[in-house]
Amino acid sequence: MMITSGFNVYSAEVEQALMAHDAVRDCAVIGLPDEKWGERVTAVIQVQPDAEVDVDDLIAFVKQRIGSVKAPKQIEIWADLPRSTIGKVLKTEIRVILTGR
Repeated sequence: MMITSGFNVYSAEVEQALMAHDAVRDCAVIGLPDEKWGERVTAVIQVQPDAEVDVDDLIAFVKQRIGSVKAPKQIEIWADLPRSTIGKVLKTEIRVILTGR
């Protein structure tokens, strides 16, 4: 869970909204420190093969489904998401890559 602008935001809810988009193959949502929002809802997505997605369009897509407070403020597009040996997405590794710590 993240707290952004005083609201509780659950990463699973944002991930479900992102996964509803045809171009999104997989995603992970984390909260990163932000001076204005407290935590910035940040998504890392993997797109479907041969699909193209515009980040601003994807943010608008999520806003329509769950509202602007819960929509990602930042979206990164990665070829692959870091995974454990059993295939679980490693959000801690994503946080380290994005923040450097």
